[in-house]
Amino acid sequence: MVRIAIIGGGIGGLTAALAFQQFGFQAEVFEQAPELLEVGAAIAMWPNAMRVLERLGLKEKILEHAGVVEELRWVDQNGFLMNRVSIFDAETPAVALHRSDLQSTLLHALPQSIVHLGHAIVDLRQQGDKIIATFANGQTVEADFLIGADGIHSRVRSHFINDGDPIRRGYTIWRGTSPITPTLIPPGVGIEFYGRGKRFGVGPVGAGRTGWWASANTDHTDLLTDLFAGWYAPIIDLIEATPPASILKTIASDREPNKNWGAGRMTLLGDAIHPTTPNLGQGGCQAIEDALVLARCFEKYGASEEALRQYERLRYRRTATLTRISRLYGTVGQWENVWARSLRRISLSLVPETLAQRAMQIVFSYDATKIRLKDPR
Repeated sequence: MVRIAIIGGGIGGLTAALAFQQFGFQAEVFEQAPELLEVGAAIAMWPNAMRVLERLGLKEKILEHAGVVEELRWVDQNGFLMNRVSIFDAETPAVALHRSDLQSTLLHALPQSIVHLGHAIVDLRQQGDKIIATFANGQTVEADFLIGADGIHSRVRSHFINDGDPIRRGYTIWRGTSPITPTLIPPGVGIEFYGRGKRFGVGPVGAGRTGWWASANTDHTDLLTDLFAGWYAPIIDLIEATPPASILKTIASDREPNKNWGAGRMTLLGDAIHPTTPNLGQGGCQAIEDALVLARCFEKYGASEEALRQYERLRYRRTATLTRISRLYGTVGQWENVWARSLRRISLSLVPETLAQRAMQIVFSYDATKIRLKDPR
């Protein structure tokens, strides 16, 4: 039987293992962490990702843990509405949930024997038709194919792509999950607040909780209540109700799109190859799309290098486009200049809902379960 080694037990790696399993292939996951802890913050699963999760039989389980997002709003720091758009879809809803709930759902859908913890990869090489992976714990694994799903600082990537560190985009991101739902935040609504070089986003994540994120053009402070003092009241309430130790802080980073996703019997997926800034909430969603398309390519083209190269060609254009759009969206969102902010406000206010919905369809309407598997060139 063909043996597939997946390096990384995050959302992309676990989804890939599940997708391979459903298409009749054996895959094993090797995760560097000694245990999969309940860490992280809220994560959005937009309709494009929910279609994949439904195909894998997980839609109902996800909905048990998630909050459904039916509308998006853009407002200023004082709560003044600039625009809104309905994204309600009863068949394929947009949801948000805690990352640990999503990871746990994926993990429990897999045989526990195929997930190996405490395996930090230190070396790999292709020897004939085999990939030899060596881990820091001294173990060596021989596989027919190897998938790097080990995140933005991927060790697998560094073995055949030498492009340095991810590119910092000049602002800091904080993420948290608050145990409260402020009465001033309407149910089923995701809101993005805009200020001078700062943003704050909120949305339901199920079980009476509210997921939130913040961004600011600084990395010199952790005191978010000072950064957002004077903003719409529920913002401070959400920050203060969130245990400080659970708030995650990262620098907004991505990479320039790269057509070289793999070599020989190795390839990459998710943040390992196309990390994106979090502005569109598509990082996890794109990894989930990658996972299903990769497994479908194995089903159509067989366990072969051709399947890997077809997958890479099919996924490059979409992931590159979303990386660039997310970067631009973040740049505009972080504007500080008074004239630029006025232009942003006017532009957001004047966009008709029908036009906003059409723009969102570029992201949301993609269906990895139905994409035609052929060489797009």
